[in-house]
Amino acid sequence: MTPFPEAFPVPAIHLEETDSTISYLRELCSPQCVPELTTVVADFQTSGRGQRGNSWESEKGKNLLFSFVLYPSFLEARNQFLLSQIVSLSVKETLDRCAGHISIKWPNDIYWEEKKICGMLIENNLTGTHITQSIVGIGININQEAFRSSAPNPVSIKQITGKEYNPIELLAALMQRMKKDYLSLQQGETEAIIQRYHQALFRNEGMHPFRDAKGEFMAQIAGVEPDGHLVLQDDGDKIRRYVFKEVQYVL
Repeated sequence: MTPFPEAFPVPAIHLEETDSTISYLRELCSPQCVPELTTVVADFQTSGRGQRGNSWESEKGKNLLFSFVLYPSFLEARNQFLLSQIVSLSVKETLDRCAGHISIKWPNDIYWEEKKICGMLIENNLTGTHITQSIVGIGININQEAFRSSAPNPVSIKQITGKEYNPIELLAALMQRMKKDYLSLQQGETEAIIQRYHQALFRNEGMHPFRDAKGEFMAQIAGVEPDGHLVLQDDGDKIRRYVFKEVQYVL
């Protein structure tokens, strides 16, 4: 992987291999406070994780596997979904420079059309009613040309565009955008963040099939609440609220 340029926008550490960039950064933060937005990027992860223990397939040196740390003590725990929103927006809007039809599949997967290009995991530490530390782990498929795991719908930027990309240059652009969005959150610009997130949502217009514990149904997205609940309005005009994993898109 290309070395970090001197003008990289955040403090950064490059590893050839690690079990998980989240685990590495968590251990780094344990005995001391590293600077906010410190980013750890690896060419390969032996135990990369996704949501709810899922694994993340990545060919060595082909993709972006990284984690960064925030200390959002200004943010109440009940508003922690705002962190997920700004991170997913930063990734989505960076990838918009490479390809069209990029969207955020609630809560924070990044999709190109009907295929997944990026996943993320956010670990928050709470003290009282506020968040003291957040470690964000992200995997973005950049230059991988074939996927062999059982994941149903992965795709890379190279598969979409046919072009090779410099992962570190993309990471620099992403972290620059992340710094800007994080500052907006610190300054209380939450309504603008929420509006951008809603506009970026996967299948945010019209009726689409969903599935919950009772079976499949047709619904449209009515909104996402501050605590992250997805609000759907079904074809019988009934309002349904879900937390993560209680409902699935039917792809």
